[in-house]
Amino acid sequence: MFRSRLHLLWLLIPFVLFLGAVPWVNRVDPVVLGLPFFFVWTLGATVVTPFAVWLAWRGDRRLTRNGEGE
Repeated sequence: MFRSRLHLLWLLIPFVLFLGAVPWVNRVDPVVLGLPFFFVWTLGATVVTPFAVWLAWRGDRRLTRNGEGE
């Protein structure tokens, strides 16, 4: 059963981007396009999160369509 749910690991990407990497990216010095690095990192994580959720949803939909997810 766990092997069939590996697509849910895509949901770890937002967790790592928003919470796991904060101690390493919480700095102002590198400025990107006039913005502090932490702001750019948070903006990038916000853009990547819907894609990761879509990949997890697509994998889950594929399982339920094949009748394996129930």
